[in-house]
Amino acid sequence: MRIYVLALSEVFDTGLSSLLDTFGTANTLAKSTGVSSTRFDVTMIGVRPRVRTSQGLLVPVRSATRLARPDVVLVPAIGAKMPEALRMALKRRDTADAQALLRDWSAAGTLVGAACTSTFVLAASSLLNGHHATTSWWLAPFFREQYAHVILDESRMVVHDSRFITAGAALGHLDLALWLVRRSSPALATMTARYLVIDPRPSQAAFAIPDHLAHADPFVERFERWARRRLADGFSLNDAARTVATSPRTLTRRLKSVIGKSPLGYFQDLRVERAVHLLQTSNTSIDQIATQVGYANGVTLRTLIRRKIGRGVRELRART
Repeated sequence: MRIYVLALSEVFDTGLSSLLDTFGTANTLAKSTGVSSTRFDVTMIGVRPRVRTSQGLLVPVRSATRLARPDVVLVPAIGAKMPEALRMALKRRDTADAQALLRDWSAAGTLVGAACTSTFVLAASSLLNGHHATTSWWLAPFFREQYAHVILDESRMVVHDSRFITAGAALGHLDLALWLVRRSSPALATMTARYLVIDPRPSQAAFAIPDHLAHADPFVERFERWARRRLADGFSLNDAARTVATSPRTLTRRLKSVIGKSPLGYFQDLRVERAVHLLQTSNTSIDQIATQVGYANGVTLRTLIRRKIGRGVRELRART
C-alpha cells in the first residue's frame, strides 16, 4: 500500500511521528511473522520544499507534485490547537495548495485521511461536504460553525465515510494508522497495538469536558448551569428556554449547532456524568445516586450507563 504523509508547515510533532512509528512497527512485525505480503510504503511529502514542525524540527519531505498518485494520503495535525490560531493557519497559502492537491487525488480515487486539527484542512477543501466525520472534541463547536455541511460526530475516535477517514484528537493519529493496518490485516493491527501498548479507544466521549464545550456559546452555557441545578428535578424545555431567555426552538437549534445534541439529550448526559462521578468518588449506593440525579431507582441508571459503555463497544466491534 502506497501511503503519502502530507506534512504542512508547523505540523504537530506527535501526530507526524505517531503515523510514521505505527506503520514502521507494523512493517517490522509483518516481516518477522512471515506476513511480508502486507507492507506499508510510507513517503513524507510537502507542498513546500522546506517544512518545519511546530517544535522547529526540519521534516525531510519530497515534492508532492513530482510523485505518482498514492493509494492513501494522510494529513497529520498542524500545531494550532485553539480556534483563533487554527483560523489563521487555515488562511495560509500552503494550506490552500494542500487542499487543491487533496481534491485532485481524491477525484482520482485516493483515500484521504486526517486527524485532529488537520480535519479542518480536509473540511475546508469541501471534500467532506455531505459526509460523516469526526474531529478533536474541544474543537467541535468551531468545526460546526465553519463546516455546516459536514455531518460531525465528535464522540467517535475514527469515522470512515466513502473515500475519507477522519480521527479525533492528538493521539487519534495512532487510531487512524491502526485503522489502515486493520484494513489490510486485522491480526497485524492487533499485534501492532499490543507492541505499542495502545488501548482500544472507539470513543472520545470519556475525555470530553462538557463545561468546556458549553462555554463556547452563552446560550448553551446558561442552559448547562440551569441543567446542573435541576438534575434531580426533571427536564422541561419550556422552563429551560425561559431561564436562558430564548425560545425552545432557538435553544434546541443552538445546542444542536454547538454540541450536536438536543437539550434533553445533553441533560441526560449531564445526569450520567454526575452519576459516574459520584460512583467513583463516594460510597453512596447506586440507588441513592439515582435519586440525586433524577431517576426513580438504580435500575434505570445502570441501564443508561451500560448503554453508554455498550455504544463504545459496538463502535470497537465495527472497526474490527
